[in-house]
Amino acid sequence: MAELSWDRQAVGQLSQEAQSELMDLCEEQFIQMEKLLNEMILSEPDFNENPQEQSVNRLLATEAELKQWINMEPKLLSANSEILLQAGKEEMLKLCSELEMVASCYEAKRNKLRETKEVEQKWLEETKKVFTAVSDHAERLKTEKENSSELSLLQDMKEKIQKMKSYQERLMSCLGDILEKHVPPLNKELSANAKKKNIQDEITENLISLNEMLEMLMNKVLSTPHDPYLTIDETFWPPYVELLLRHGIAVRHQENNFKIRLETFF
Repeated sequence: MAELSWDRQAVGQLSQEAQSELMDLCEEQFIQMEKLLNEMILSEPDFNENPQEQSVNRLLATEAELKQWINMEPKLLSANSEILLQAGKEEMLKLCSELEMVASCYEAKRNKLRETKEVEQKWLEETKKVFTAVSDHAERLKTEKENSSELSLLQDMKEKIQKMKSYQERLMSCLGDILEKHVPPLNKELSANAKKKNIQDEITENLISLNEMLEMLMNKVLSTPHDPYLTIDETFWPPYVELLLRHGIAVRHQENNFKIRLETFF
């Protein structure tokens, strides 16, 4: 938008006759104003009157004069076209100056909006790039999932099972080492007890070890989880059974004391 520029020097000056005419009109208006002012001073009411009544009269007079001025059509100060043209040019200069200020304000606002638009446009482009990258990655993952065959899934499952078996073997080996270190062999335990108490009973060779007892309990839980209880017979050495029960490793059946199962560990 092209800026408007006005030069007051470019506006033509009034001629000598027009200036004289304008001065005469101003003198006439000034004389008339003095006359009206004198009339207003002479028409002032006496101060001895009621102040409230005086205020009411002034208000009524002012309202009547206001209505008269509202209904009166404005008249031109002069009918001289040169004077009217000069007054119009002055008013136009004032209006153009105000319009230039408005245009400047809107120009600054437009520049600010342009900067905001550039920032928002940059953010939109970056967001589109991120969205495109995420979409490509999701599509790639979908393609890889569709291309994975049942054979590869089966192979992965076998590897996981093999890892679990190896882990179980390590656990069982560690358990055997702990039992061997902290729990004496069954034959030595029975022999020591028999010598101490001078018991001459023959050592039962059919008793199973604590390691075998724990293995039987674990296998029972894995093979028949719906019925994990194991029946105690003559091969179970009672002190071993009591050891498992007291330490919370095994629990008895609620209705049959000759049945035990491995405690449920969470």
